[in-house]
Amino acid sequence: MAKILVVTDEPWVRNDVHSALTSPEHVLIDHDDPTSAADAATSEEVDAVVVDLQVAAMGGMAVTRAVRDATSSDADRGVPVVVLLDRRVDAFLAKRAGAAGWVTKPFSSHQLDSVIDMVLAAPEAE
Repeated sequence: MAKILVVTDEPWVRNDVHSALTSPEHVLIDHDDPTSAADAATSEEVDAVVVDLQVAAMGGMAVTRAVRDATSSDADRGVPVVVLLDRRVDAFLAKRAGAAGWVTKPFSSHQLDSVIDMVLAAPEAE
């Protein structure tokens, strides 16, 4: 069972993520404060983070970087982060921020579930 932190302040985004990932294999933890997302990822010992591109006054790329910095070490890349993009062209920025994966909104349940499965199955070290 994978614990997944969902970082968004938009109810419709939260609902879409829950629709896509609600299953016996996932436990979803909602979080709407981007400034404490990295702390929540650490304290909740999550296996992955899903973050909206824009959360409150903080961008998803900054949240991605904070989570990766707070959870990584020399031996591994830390908790994988999946970014929910507004446009496909933002994939370049997501990759530069250290995201393990991304999907463009609106996304299908299959798309998000597939990306989550991929990042959870990926080896931690590069």
